[in-house]
Amino acid sequence: MTDSQTPDLRAAARELHDAGLCVLPIKADGSKAPAVRWTPYKVARSTPAEHDGWFGGDRTGGIAVVYGSVSGAVEMIEFEGLAIREGLLDDVTEIMQASGLGEPWQAILDGWATESPSGGRHYRVRLDGAAVPPNRKLANRPAREDEYTPEERQRLAEKPGSKVVRVLIETRGEGGYGLVEPSGGLVHATRRPYVRKAGGPGNIPMLDADTMDAIRDVCRMVDQMPVPEAPKTAPKPAPPLPDGGLRPGEDFEARADWAEILRGIFRPIVTRGSTTYWGWADGARGVKATTGRDPEHDRLWVFTTSSEFTADVPYSKFGAYATLNHGGNYKAAAAALRREGYGSPPSRRRLAAVPAQGEHFSDGSAALDPEHVPAAQGEFEGGPQLRAVPARPELDITNEADGIDGVLALMGSGRLPDLYKRPGGPCWVYRDDNDDPVVQQLGTDNLRAYLADHVTSFVVKRNPVTEQLEEQRELLMPKSCSTILGRKDWPLPHLRGVVTSPVIRPDGTLLEAPGYDRATGLYLEPRVPLRRLQPQVTRESLDRAKEIVLGQVLADFPWVAASDRAAFLGALLTPIVRPFFHGPTQMVGITATAAGSGKTLLKDICKYCYGTADTAWPENDTELRKSITTQLYGTGSPVVVFDNLPNGYVLKTPILSALLTGEHWGDRILGATGKVTMRNDRLWVVTGNALRTGGDNRRRVLWVRLDPDCPDPDQRDGFRIGDLRPWLRENASTLVAALVTLVRAWLAAGAPTTRIRKGDYSEWASLMAGLLGYLGVEGWMADSANARDQDDEDQEWTNFLEMWRETYGAEPVQAGAVIKGLPNHVPRKGDEPPSANQLGMWLKARAGRYYGTHKVVMVVDSHKKQNLWRVDVHGDRGTGRHES
Repeated sequence: MTDSQTPDLRAAARELHDAGLCVLPIKADGSKAPAVRWTPYKVARSTPAEHDGWFGGDRTGGIAVVYGSVSGAVEMIEFEGLAIREGLLDDVTEIMQASGLGEPWQAILDGWATESPSGGRHYRVRLDGAAVPPNRKLANRPAREDEYTPEERQRLAEKPGSKVVRVLIETRGEGGYGLVEPSGGLVHATRRPYVRKAGGPGNIPMLDADTMDAIRDVCRMVDQMPVPEAPKTAPKPAPPLPDGGLRPGEDFEARADWAEILRGIFRPIVTRGSTTYWGWADGARGVKATTGRDPEHDRLWVFTTSSEFTADVPYSKFGAYATLNHGGNYKAAAAALRREGYGSPPSRRRLAAVPAQGEHFSDGSAALDPEHVPAAQGEFEGGPQLRAVPARPELDITNEADGIDGVLALMGSGRLPDLYKRPGGPCWVYRDDNDDPVVQQLGTDNLRAYLADHVTSFVVKRNPVTEQLEEQRELLMPKSCSTILGRKDWPLPHLRGVVTSPVIRPDGTLLEAPGYDRATGLYLEPRVPLRRLQPQVTRESLDRAKEIVLGQVLADFPWVAASDRAAFLGALLTPIVRPFFHGPTQMVGITATAAGSGKTLLKDICKYCYGTADTAWPENDTELRKSITTQLYGTGSPVVVFDNLPNGYVLKTPILSALLTGEHWGDRILGATGKVTMRNDRLWVVTGNALRTGGDNRRRVLWVRLDPDCPDPDQRDGFRIGDLRPWLRENASTLVAALVTLVRAWLAAGAPTTRIRKGDYSEWASLMAGLLGYLGVEGWMADSANARDQDDEDQEWTNFLEMWRETYGAEPVQAGAVIKGLPNHVPRKGDEPPSANQLGMWLKARAGRYYGTHKVVMVVDSHKKQNLWRVDVHGDRGTGRHES
């Protein structure tokens, strides 16, 4: 303590207050914490009255100053005792003097200076016209092991990667406070006092913000914490060259001098130890950079943001040269240095071998690897055939055109596995999260990823360092992939469709080997593991298959009639025989009188055997068209289900009518500009309670009706195979084998058919009639009357025309007369009967069409210039043959 130090706390508070400083009381418990709630004093200076209460009488404690704007923009710079003992204050002082900051720094040292109980130094400065920044740690160093406290040793034991740091220089600024003299005794843990070493509160120097920033920068430069190097400014060492050769950058690193590299930008100011401090080349005061802080790795550290360098990032000599002369381009910098004579002359080396890729493709087509085939389970009746994949080819793509030609040549040679084409371009098949097959149309990234895995592509480059020609692994450029995809055709196998079970080829043979079948263009991706099938179907295997399908799985469903069971069995067998016939199939409408009747179980049989693409019924025709296109274009499931339609829903949309009568479906793919035509080879299924048809859809729907005829049908029990879903999970392979066996037996018998006239569906209907007839299943297509009952419009018009004929005979009448004469039978749209004009339009739209055995005929009355109408009855009552 000097002679001028204030002798007591109250007098000290008065001295501090008179100097414009905000004062706080400090607890006498070694914590150095304020004895009052001090947050308000960050913005409002304490008063003498408060000082009297805090420091009057015999009260013990300490005293502190709140720094920042509340004390007139005062900031404290603290050198810790560790920094003083290690000579850091002397280092900073020398650097300040050498950099042109000696005068303001000496003013700080000669101003108000305090020695802390730990031997540190506190210096204060008042900022002129600038805000005081918050507390900052300017310089640190890692703690040595002999300095660890017990608490730090425990923390390192718990978290070995933790950093233990010792603060060397820090500031107390806005929102901070610091203890001042004459605090002592119990205030500090050492019980030593704070001692004034120079000046006092009235001697605080005032400096401008720029000068103070430069002073802080100098303090930051003595920071000793290691910082990771950035590859862009200090590239990691490259593997050594053969025969001890040096790359140009390595040679430059060893031979170059920082003074030459930084000429015109920075000038050396002072060197202390291995560290050189640099200022602006024009002599402006302040230190802007250092070199040699780490003797092992001589790096340039720049602290200013006004140079070509990034601040607070280490630069190697080569990195600094590349930044200053080549915009950070190391390749160009190395080439320039080689021209200047840096680096060893290149030695001759053999061409690098192209690296091999051992893993399989993992971006979708990995699911198609030859190892990815279902394991055979047991023996039901030839196991899966493994496909040999040729060794991965190599392709030189140095020239883009040659690279494109090479890819097309590989496609044509069959050396690219699991890649196919369909309308729209190349594609692959993979399984989604639901284990359903999906056909993926390839985009640019898809094709590039595929080629990255299946083709070892490379370019031939001259090594800029060794000047050797080397083969370097490189992927085909995206624009090259786009060019390939932009063709109108590709030399790839045509993918006609995906099947999930063994199917019958058009020639009557069985497709049972997983993978692509060139004979049909079909890709077999089994939904379940395939059981072995015997070469010939025996009577015993046929009887067993019939027992599994008819005697167990389908035995306990509450069919309304035998035709309903036959309809579902025909639908269940359709995916297996689908490639065997042409033309569309009817939609299968699974409907019931009540929930819990078994509709979803019937759908699940298809799901477990083949997989289903389940989708909700869209809200409008536009969304329905999009949904249909998505299912045909993107999914590989052979069965598409619109599940759980609203109760009593009427299937009347013309979109459905178009779908169910066409062998192909054309539409614009979402996100594409062109139209794509797809094969309509799916079995379309719809489920719901009390479903009906309308418009032209009566003949397009094959009904499967269920009626448990009991309350709470979901509570029924006593089924032959118990709970069907667990049984299907365990025995789906057996069921698929049984279904295939039924079809194979029919084929072995000559594939007999029974001719059925069903319009667009005649081929399918006749084939299934022969198949079910061979199996002894009755009722196929014996539901014409039932189908009519399921069509509200057909039934309404049938009753209307029959009553018309009964009332008016064959006499032509006006539409208005019919409305008046048959008010309770005329069709309605809503609750109100139609007008005469509206009924006339309805009759025109239905002229010549039979409803049951009756049709409406238009008779033109040329005399009265009006249309009359009559109802005719078919002469053979609907047999299709006219009576003589």
